[in-house]
Amino acid sequence: MVSANNSADANRPIRLGMVGGGIDAFIGEAHRFAARLDGQYDLVAGALSSTPEKAQRSGAALGLAPERTYSDFAEMAIKESQREDGIEAVAIVTPNHMHFAPARAFLEKGIHVICDKPLTSTLEDALELEEVARSADALFVLTHNYTGYPMIREARRMIADGELGKIRLVQAEYVQDWLTVAQESKQADWRTDPKRSGAGGSIGDIGTHAFNLACFVSGLEAESLAADLQSFVPGRQVDDNAHIMLKYQDGARGMLWSSQVAPGNDNGLKLRIYGENGGIEWAQEDPNYLWFTPFGEPKRLITRNGAGSTQASGRVSRIPPGHPEGYLEGFANIYVEAAAAIRAKNSGNPVPSEVYFPGIKEGVKGMRFIDAAVRSSRANSTWVNF
Repeated sequence: MVSANNSADANRPIRLGMVGGGIDAFIGEAHRFAARLDGQYDLVAGALSSTPEKAQRSGAALGLAPERTYSDFAEMAIKESQREDGIEAVAIVTPNHMHFAPARAFLEKGIHVICDKPLTSTLEDALELEEVARSADALFVLTHNYTGYPMIREARRMIADGELGKIRLVQAEYVQDWLTVAQESKQADWRTDPKRSGAGGSIGDIGTHAFNLACFVSGLEAESLAADLQSFVPGRQVDDNAHIMLKYQDGARGMLWSSQVAPGNDNGLKLRIYGENGGIEWAQEDPNYLWFTPFGEPKRLITRNGAGSTQASGRVSRIPPGHPEGYLEGFANIYVEAAAAIRAKNSGNPVPSEVYFPGIKEGVKGMRFIDAAVRSSRANSTWVNF
């Protein structure tokens, strides 16, 4: 990998590769939108499918050179690391069971990794990948993209600054309805197959987002949980609904509801946090608003780049208040933060203190959450430690 040694080189787009995300892949397209929104990346190579014909068709549709369109991620890691103009970072957007091997291959070649969540399909793979990432001369970024929303950054600041007082309650939920009945589709197929999704169904696919957001905003570490996981659809081998109670450090308590069988819910990620002095509420489907209620006072509306907001949200906003920003912009903020870190790393400088992105640590936490929830539910919802 070529380092950025001068100012002109430092300001050019980062050369990006992608593993997975071929034709008809939703999350691959979301990653590509996010990567190109701010002009920080240039997609130049890809192993977009393990099927050679589909890999070439997908690469051609994205304008990739045939010789840089691979059907094998291992070959891609080797050849791109040997090129003078090889990729500097790779986005891994495959099903869960195909995160570990590509991430390890590229990290070992010194190529920065931007990986979709959850980290892996098993806790054992996650712990091994953590060791690889620690010893690699490359960054590992996990796209818990909801941490990129401006009002989530504002909520985190408020709690860190003590505006809510000591935190008592953390309530998170992520509910959908698209798996209410059995269906045959590419997206449903791998997400309900434990060999590819891992032991967690809804808790792995969306519950990890809710858990990550609860910890990120509250600043608290979860210590134990009691989980009741259900598979309501006959024959389904992974959970499609979960009710989880959580104990956090310092005595705080929490509840997490994750469901993909709740009719009437499209993408209902919500967060409510209450301290001794007040509470906050945020909903992903209305992301530009954050509600803050100081105890004994009227509820206050804080808007993105508007009344009550600060630089915490302003630095990850692009346009004035009243012009909505949402999913793709929040996703892009993770890529922007990653770009700042990559540029710093390539130049031999420390990552700026204000830059934040989820990494290997958050990935392992998510896998410990899944593991603990499955163990608890199998033991009649007994409390288990992380």
